[in-house]
Amino acid sequence: MKQGNECCKVDAVVTVDSKGQIVLPKDIREKAGIRPEDKLALIGCERDSEICCIVMVKTEALGASIKMSIGPLLEGAFK
Repeated sequence: MKQGNECCKVDAVVTVDSKGQIVLPKDIREKAGIRPEDKLALIGCERDSEICCIVMVKTEALGASIKMSIGPLLEGAFK
């Protein structure tokens, strides 16, 4: 995680409803450019065989370099 100019931080806390759904707050959707019908990929990070972190990425951003893009962001999160 970067110091000073943060790259990873808590922007919102959401609740999972009884159907397993969450609502992304409007300000987060706007900041991320998420529009109706956009597709998001959920990437689970495991520690000790359990998912400890879930990252959402717009599918249009997925590609061969996804590991290079997300890896460094999460590297400091588990130290």
